[in-house]
Amino acid sequence: MATRALPWEAGAPTGAGLAPMAGVTDAATRLLCFEQGAAWAVSEMLSAKGWVFSGRKNRNAVELLTRFPGEGATGLQLFGREPEYIARAARELEGEGFAFIDLNFGCPAPKIVGNGEGSALMREPELLGKIVRAAVRATHLPVTAKIRAGWDAQSVNAAEIARICEGEGARAVAVHARTRDQFYAGQADWRVIAAVVRAVDIPVFGNGDVRGGADARRMLEETGCARVMVGRAAQGNPWVFAEINAALRGEAWTPPTLEARLETALRHLDMALALYGPNKGVLEMRKHVAWYISGVPGAARLRERVNALGDAQSVRALLEEYARRGV
Repeated sequence: MATRALPWEAGAPTGAGLAPMAGVTDAATRLLCFEQGAAWAVSEMLSAKGWVFSGRKNRNAVELLTRFPGEGATGLQLFGREPEYIARAARELEGEGFAFIDLNFGCPAPKIVGNGEGSALMREPELLGKIVRAAVRATHLPVTAKIRAGWDAQSVNAAEIARICEGEGARAVAVHARTRDQFYAGQADWRVIAAVVRAVDIPVFGNGDVRGGADARRMLEETGCARVMVGRAAQGNPWVFAEINAALRGEAWTPPTLEARLETALRHLDMALALYGPNKGVLEMRKHVAWYISGVPGAARLRERVNALGDAQSVRALLEEYARRGV
């Protein structure tokens, strides 16, 4: 039976969590978000079956499991449809320094749902329950789950799935209030989050269309959820957590200057190089640089120039040049 305290339970600081995003919420992104006030975070998703068969022979798994000093409470997200693999991975990975295990029942990617994983499991409630049960029994870490509203508009079953998760021992459930068919388009239906809150007694985290402090306050008020989770709004914008914390305290907030954004992008570059090495590190940073400079003068031209570069020194020199003069 899990006994460890979670970062959203009684006595923990208030604030928003960083939602798991494949290819985004690595150790570098998480640390920068924690520095700006994220209350907790969830890693990129790790295949339980892949871990069982490959373990640390898989370089991607090693990168995903990396944590940087100073990182706060982070959950390790596992995905898969075989309870026995979920259980073994959860048991073997509980000593990696993560605060909890999060189960992925929300990923909409065709490659994932094509294997019956991620949000496809919302169409198999019985199997989903077995997966949660297996994880809870296998590890001393708390177990949480990330779900969607449902598979499509005709099968919105988040409340039912949340009750199953709770019944099998999950300590919290995060709800992305879009169906799988929506992917990330359209508007998140926060009424689904409110329905889940009414259906279970464990904490419910609202996710979807929280872009800043005002959205966070409104979601909390309209749905009654315990906390909010931020996904895409944190891409290139770790300051969204400082903004949310200020809003929850009723305080004013000042956005970062362009200089601060570029300084953070350079720090992010250093961490990406440490995490991935010189070649992959530069490739990984291309999308992050695009997010950091979104909306600033000359962003399109700067993005083109960064994407044409293949070494860290050139990327650094270009960002420093932009900070001095613009492009």
